[in-house]
Amino acid sequence: MANSVRLLANVSQLVPRIVLPTGSTSAARKVIRAGRTSGRAKYACAAQDDPKYFSGQAQPAHATAKAKYGGRFMVTVLPGDGIGPELMKHVREVFRYGGVPVDFEEVHLDSTQDDLENVDEAIIAIKRNGVALKGNIETRHNSPNYKSRNVELRLRLKLFVNIVHCKSQPGVPTRHDNIDIVLIRQNTEGEYSCAEHESVPGVVESMKLITREKSEEIARYGFEFARQNGRKKITAVHKANIMKLSDGLFLKCCTEISKDYPEIEFDNMIIDNCSMQLVSNPSQFDVLLLPNLYGNILTNIACGLVGGPGITSGRNYGHDYAVFETGTRNTGKSIAGKNIANPLAMMNAGVDLLDHLGLKDHATVIRNAIDKTLNVDKVHTPDLGGQASTRDVVNNIIKENTVAQ
Repeated sequence: MANSVRLLANVSQLVPRIVLPTGSTSAARKVIRAGRTSGRAKYACAAQDDPKYFSGQAQPAHATAKAKYGGRFMVTVLPGDGIGPELMKHVREVFRYGGVPVDFEEVHLDSTQDDLENVDEAIIAIKRNGVALKGNIETRHNSPNYKSRNVELRLRLKLFVNIVHCKSQPGVPTRHDNIDIVLIRQNTEGEYSCAEHESVPGVVESMKLITREKSEEIARYGFEFARQNGRKKITAVHKANIMKLSDGLFLKCCTEISKDYPEIEFDNMIIDNCSMQLVSNPSQFDVLLLPNLYGNILTNIACGLVGGPGITSGRNYGHDYAVFETGTRNTGKSIAGKNIANPLAMMNAGVDLLDHLGLKDHATVIRNAIDKTLNVDKVHTPDLGGQASTRDVVNNIIKENTVAQ
């Protein structure tokens, strides 16, 4: 077997570990099960909300087994394709200058291969370490049997929720300057169930899978997130007027769960109207609760409204594992190696990772350095209308980080 796993830590300090089969009952799973009442998960606050730039928000608790050796955390890194590898190097560089106690286990996923051998290696590494920092992996369009590595990771790790916080930044001129929206996306069902086939030549059937269990799970998560972060309103997005059973079930579950949270305003909106409202009057939205495909589309729109794909990070959570990445899943192959890619989205994903690991002081210092770079010093790459290179942005973050220390 080709070894695509490279340890970047001091391997002499590591000891062999036993990776339990997926079906094993761990202490973490017992905690999750003990917290469920009548099939509904009870979540506890995991972090205090920080009102600053790209703040580490309170999350409904996740039972994540973190690998820790000699006081340092081990994190799986999936560099991805396009600009992913170079941006990941910059994150590691900033961490190193900031003295962050994190080491990396790097796994390369080859998007040109048809088999899932290196996906299996990535899954094992993430299960061992509990967390991952991920670049986007290209999905080929011309092979009907090719499985998206991005989707495969989410399904097999049961990362049921994706969270993207889109917030206007004072240093980035945009059409709207008062956006503060959290998009909470169901991450494992819907059209991404990959259940499609060609029944007869020229006729393709694609199945959309929506279940009560997963719809209630994401709805409960969304309302707990809103409660813990002082959010006042949730809007469920759907197409139940046409897809009466599938989207109808999703909307019904959201409506039922909303009754347990009377302090949070709840409404719903059809996806086509929501798309128009999002670009014309985005300030009306607070939290958007979305099925999988709609979440993918509206997340990209919302990121575009606050400056594009180079700023916002995304978080993927399950009950056992967490994966952090950029808010929009774009490989940026056309600008790879040109030193013009905006590193802030991946840098913010790294800050989210530090928040998740409980390294709050390190997260705050780097977050503030990013804030000053973007909004005070205004060191902007071409995608934000500036002339700075990727290297310029990273150097400025390191400078601000050093000043803060």
